[in-house]
Parts: sequence; structure tokens; C-alpha cells
Amino acid sequence: MKKILFISHDANRAGGQIVLLQLLRQLKQHNLPMHLLLCSDGPLEEEFKALVPTTRLPRLGDVRFKPFTEKLLSFFSLTKWAKRKVLDRRWKRFTALFTAQDFGLIFANTIGAAAAYRQLDFIPAPTVLFAHELEMSIRKYSDPADMEYLMSRTNHLIVVSKAVASYFQKTYHYPESQISTFQIIDTPLILKKIAEGKKVNIRQKMGLPADAVLIGGCGHAEWRKGNDIFMMVAQQVIAHFDAKPVYFVWVGMRDDSELYEVQRFDAERMGLSERIIHVGLTSEVFDYLSQFDVFALTSREDPYPLVVLEAALAEKPIVCFEKSGGAPELVEEDAGFVVPYLDSVEMSKRIIELIESDTVRSTMGQNAKRKVLERHPTAESVEKVVHIIKTLCE
Repeated sequence: MKKILFISHDANRAGGQIVLLQLLRQLKQHNLPMHLLLCSDGPLEEEFKALVPTTRLPRLGDVRFKPFTEKLLSFFSLTKWAKRKVLDRRWKRFTALFTAQDFGLIFANTIGAAAAYRQLDFIPAPTVLFAHELEMSIRKYSDPADMEYLMSRTNHLIVVSKAVASYFQKTYHYPESQISTFQIIDTPLILKKIAEGKKVNIRQKMGLPADAVLIGGCGHAEWRKGNDIFMMVAQQVIAHFDAKPVYFVWVGMRDDSELYEVQRFDAERMGLSERIIHVGLTSEVFDYLSQFDVFALTSREDPYPLVVLEAALAEKPIVCFEKSGGAPELVEEDAGFVVPYLDSVEMSKRIIELIESDTVRSTMGQNAKRKVLERHPTAESVEKVVHIIKTLCE
């Protein structure tokens, strides 16, 4: 069987990249020949490299000279010219290396790979696109021309939810017969991490009361994730309880970002700087996720975030917005609550309801876990990917 070229737009610790890492681990057990092209770096890069042969895409930003050479080139205004020359040589070596490997399939993970994919037109191989994005992300993370090029050459589209499938059919007129809808998660690994996370006394670690109620949010903080809504919901829910120690904890916000400064500014003005906690980017996500009482998905748009599946496997009820992506397809009426789009008041009411009823909270959390186990069996999902790959590689 010919080798499969996987493309990841970077190696950040985010949903799409983590899913790819988990998928590669599973595919390796099927002895498929694989190679990974990383378009940028990130904290997961070493884990990728330990798993499969990995190459970095040549980029102008990665061309560097020694300080003296840099100073000399700058003096003669030749820095840009010299870097271009180096980049051209790297591209020639890269093209020769990848042409020689005779790839039988390109597997593009996320639409963030669209720009790199267009630069691989010298590889005459069928293409699978694993799309994790909806409208706003596609606008932000890809160029329309790159997306049109990628979609015109995609032989099979894997999407994570019905919402994503519908978007690609409507926007790109992509044929339904060439779309597979399923999510790929390493359930045994996630359950293991949840069990390990529960061993950490996260309330003690954060200096909170032992009976603190934790309402959690998680993800790379940005406008799309609704961090501003998270703050408003926190204000309303906390105000409802006089004596009960309710805390809102967001995991995944860079403390050197402008958004962090804005959120801390708001928390202070609300008088809630101790009740709203922002945790930075961390590899210890499951220490928090496993011990939240409720998971609040305040996203304006999220195709079917991995963190929702992880929260569900941790038996956490989920509150999310309708028309925001794929999460409502899991939550429905028995694994949490789906509230009107951006209705922070209704979301607050539902979170209050969950806080006040241990029985409802527990039942909905158990339902969430059961549904993930039933709908997203790891082995079955991986077999589907293997079938798609082998069919196109023939």
C-alpha cells in the first residue's frame, strides 16, 4: 500500500490537532504507512514526531541567520533577498523528498491545511478532508481561493457533525454521497485521563472550599468561544446564590493575551475576580474537566468540540446554544440543556437548575456518557477511516 500524507496546520493543543494525534495512534496499529506534514509548530510536535515520520513545511519565518550574518545582511538591505534564496533551496529539497515518496493519498486535517495543500499540487494523489470547522472558522483560518481549490480536489469529506455536513453541502455544493459524518475519539485514553484527573484535588489546588461548585468552560479563548457570554452567565448564576460557593472556571486562556486582560478587568468590575477563574494553556486539562459540576459551552460556533465529548465521558451535563454547531446533536433533551442562541439568561437559569438538583445533574451526566459510548465507538470510527483510505488508495 502506498504511503498516506497527513497534513496538520500546526501542533497546538487544540481539538482538531488532538483528534489527529489520537487517530494516528489508532491507524499505526493497522500498520498503515504514514507521514505527517506540519505547517507550523506547537506543544504537540514532539508527540507527533514520536508517532510518525514528520516534516515541517518550509516557511519564510523559519529562515534564520547567525546574529553577525543577520546584521551584515541588514546593513546592505539584503535580509529579505537572502531569506528568499534559502527558502527557495529548502522548497526544492522538500519537493524532491515528497515527490520521491510516491504518496497514494493526502489526508488534510482541518481547513487550516488548505493553504499548504495548494502548494502540494505536484503530488497527484486523491484527497480526504477531515473538516472540523463551520462558517466563522473557515472565514478566519482559510483563504476563499484556497478553500475552493481544496474542495474541488477533495475525493471524500469526513465531518464531525450533521451541522458541518449541511454547511459543506450548502456552501460548496459538495455531494452527500461523498460525505461521512462521524467523530474520531480515543475513548479508552480519554477515560484513563479522566480517572487520573480525579485523583488531583483541584479545589484544594486552586485554594477553593471543598464544597465549591465548579461551572467549567474550556478551549482556546476567542470571540467565537463566547468568553464574554461565559462572564455574563457567571455574573447571573453567582448572584442567584448567597451562601453557596459557586465558581466559574475557564481552562485555556493565555495570560499574556489581550482577552485575558479584558476578562480580568470585567471580573474585577463585577466584583467577581475571586469567583471567575482563568486557567492558562495547560496539559492538565483533565484535572479540571473531571471535577467540574456542569460544563458550559458558550460558543457562538463550534462544529462538535472534542472537549464536549470529553466532558460527556466525565459524566458532566452540558448546557449549550442552539444553532451553534454540533453539540446540540449530542445534548438533546437528556444530557443537559440546549437554550436559544446567545440567551445568557436562559443558560443561567438552566445552570442554576442543575446546581440545585443533584439528581438531575447526575442523571444527565450519565446520559451524556452513555450517548458518547454508543454513538462514537473508537474501533468502529477508525475502521471507517481505514476503509475510506484503502478504497481511495487502490
